[in-house]
Amino acid sequence: MIRTATAVWNGSGKEGKGIVSTQSGVLSNTQYSFVSRFENGIGTNPEELVAAAHAGCFAMKLSFVLGAAGFTPEALHVKCELEFKDGSITKSHLIVEGKIENINKDQFNTAVKDAEANCPISKLLNTAISSEAILL
Repeated sequence: MIRTATAVWNGSGKEGKGIVSTQSGVLSNTQYSFVSRFENGIGTNPEELVAAAHAGCFAMKLSFVLGAAGFTPEALHVKCELEFKDGSITKSHLIVEGKIENINKDQFNTAVKDAEANCPISKLLNTAISSEAILL
């Protein structure tokens, strides 16, 4: 399976503008710029997109891990805090709140650590990855 996305950039790094699009069309000519990346401008940025990918990938992997252990989550809410510092992604921290019947904290923590280490985006990132588990 191959998934694709495209980016087009016009102009200099600071004054230019770009658009990103995804194969699925979920993102279609979505704007990004220096201001949306390094300040608070309108549009997305690569780090935000990586954070969304990591949160989504981790949530799905955690659901699979829980399922293999005999649990079906009612809800998993994942927030990814991606640190971008000195031109590098230096950390990805995942905060997960899970609502799962008949699971104890140790079982949940074990599943979270498995998903943290084994979701495909975690494996892709060459940075420190950590997680927090909150059982509701």
